[in-house]
Amino acid sequence: VQLQASGGGLVQAGGSLRLSCAASGSIGSINGMGWYRQAPGKQREVVATITRGGITNYAVYVKGRFTISRDNAKNSVYLQMNSLKPEDTAVYYCNANGIDGVLVYDSWGQGTLVTVSS
Repeated sequence: VQLQASGGGLVQAGGSLRLSCAASGSIGSINGMGWYRQAPGKQREVVATITRGGITNYAVYVKGRFTISRDNAKNSVYLQMNSLKPEDTAVYYCNANGIDGVLVYDSWGQGTLVTVSS
């Protein structure tokens, strides 16, 4: 399963960005999808996750500012980021896990850089 993320860029504090991630390949049935991020010198951390049925979970540091959504027909997940802060600067990675036949997968995209200037 390949994940292609896009939508990162440079934005001023208080601005917005929308990240997109599309899955392709031997997808089978995608269960959970999510967004994670890794800032320079820090460990990767969860941002938000969404189940196939649309149940969402957010990290406390983005709750109320970010919205995760998915389009099962397009095998895609999105992250709408509003009220961005400099501390949101990181490489954002999408993740998808699921089953293709008897194969269980947990795949990561290549990452897209989000830079928030103060």
